Amino acid sequence: MEKVELVLVALTESISYSGQYALVFEDLEMKKRLSITIGSSEAQSIAMALEKVKPERPQTHDLYVNTLRRLEASLNEVIITVVEKNVFEAQLFILHKNETIKVDSRASDAVALSIRFESPIFIDRNILDDFAFDIKEGSLPRFGEPSLESLQLKELEQMLEKVIKNEDYEGATRIRNAINQKKNQ
Repeated sequence: MEKVELVLVALTESISYSGQYALVFEDLEMKKRLSITIGSSEAQSIAMALEKVKPERPQTHDLYVNTLRRLEASLNEVIITVVEKNVFEAQLFILHKNETIKVDSRASDAVALSIRFESPIFIDRNILDDFAFDIKEGSLPRFGEPSLESLQLKELEQMLEKVIKNEDYEGATRIRNAINQKKNQ
């Protein structure tokens, strides 16, 4: 297996699946993006970790982190290894007393934990090649880049053409919504 490191670049509401969310990853070579659909509770847990929000009582992922830390263990890395019926699965590589322990996990749980431990996320290159799309000019912005609402109508229309060519229909829907908002102003 050839590992490719991923960076989480967006957490957004899924337009394709009502009540679901999408994690958008980019490989570090900035050649491809990968979208993984997750549930609302997992999205909330990931968002809280990204924003460094501390709940009054530990949530499930916080409990797991607290337990590992009490056992003097750490999460070294996460590898997304399998896709079955469009569901991404991962493995946690936990270091405990100089021994690496491999634990199977849902990809969303693995991401929630990796953010809390600040550990890297990898994917098997074969999975990336099968499920990712190329980043091209006009793809959706990363965290920290200008929002769709801040772009001019002409820029949005050009971006829409490009994401449709890339078959990024979820992104196209978001861009169309931004275009409609601009036209209605």
